[in-house]
Amino acid sequence: MRRREFITLAGSALAAWPLTARAQEPRRVIGVLGAFIGSSTFPGALPAFFQGLKETGFIEGKNLGVEFRWADGHYDRLPSLAAELVGRNVGVIYAHDVPSALAAKAATKTIPIVFSTGTDPVKVGLVASFGRPTGNLTGASFLMSVLGPKHVELLHELLPNVSTIAVLWNPGNPNFQADVPDIRAAADILKQRLEVLAASTDEDLQVAFATMVQHRVGAVIVMPDPFFISRREQLVGLAARHGMPAIYPLRAFTDDGGLMSYGGSLGDLERQVGVYVGKILGGAKPADLPVQQSTKFELVINLKTAKALGLTIPSSLLARADEVIE
Repeated sequence: MRRREFITLAGSALAAWPLTARAQEPRRVIGVLGAFIGSSTFPGALPAFFQGLKETGFIEGKNLGVEFRWADGHYDRLPSLAAELVGRNVGVIYAHDVPSALAAKAATKTIPIVFSTGTDPVKVGLVASFGRPTGNLTGASFLMSVLGPKHVELLHELLPNVSTIAVLWNPGNPNFQADVPDIRAAADILKQRLEVLAASTDEDLQVAFATMVQHRVGAVIVMPDPFFISRREQLVGLAARHGMPAIYPLRAFTDDGGLMSYGGSLGDLERQVGVYVGKILGGAKPADLPVQQSTKFELVINLKTAKALGLTIPSSLLARADEVIE
């Protein structure tokens, strides 16, 4: 080879090297941990999360890799799934719910964890405070679980003559215990008896609704829980089959045929979680990112379901609804 040809080839290779090197740089990898069945998460939640990441410059498949771990409703699997993500040495763990966040917190004190939750993260021990979370956790909360008293009020406005209401909860979820006193107090004010029913399996759900009918329960509050969200269609079907008016924590239930829902709007919340994960990938510390709180709640009513149950929705409720499904 002539010297001039060699210099030309060498120069071309050096010029191309930075592009090749950049293409071969390892992508950042994050872990997504959730108690859900992967295909049954909050509708729109993950797209909003990835939109938040995109706003901070991270795009899945380009400069970001994602390791998903779903517990399929089995909370006892979360510790081992969290350990898997820690073993992969991911840059950040996105904990999709409180049980997942608690499992991730127990698994690592060093890998940053960003959570989304429907409960008070201080009450369940995730962070020290909203403004100064400390440690390796931060996130966003829409405080769905503290809406229990509001659910009691809405059911009473719809069904003022009902004397007994039920609360359906998952005993594997740590959120509920802290909220029972407030729900019970709201029921006491309205002179309603409160019946608490537990369910953590498909069979439990069948038994719970049969028990409601047997005990002449007039309506049921379905608490926010990944297992229940993963079983939306089953829960809505059981309520319809037993003629049981129900109020749910998310509009996804009402979209699937549930009677009424009142809870947080998830899009902005999940987007903010994505933004936080992106900021941490860029060098921010979780302790410097205050826990975000959603203040937007929506009431959705399904008139078709009300008609099937033989119910007339009061005009006062219809006037306050953010959306009425006809």
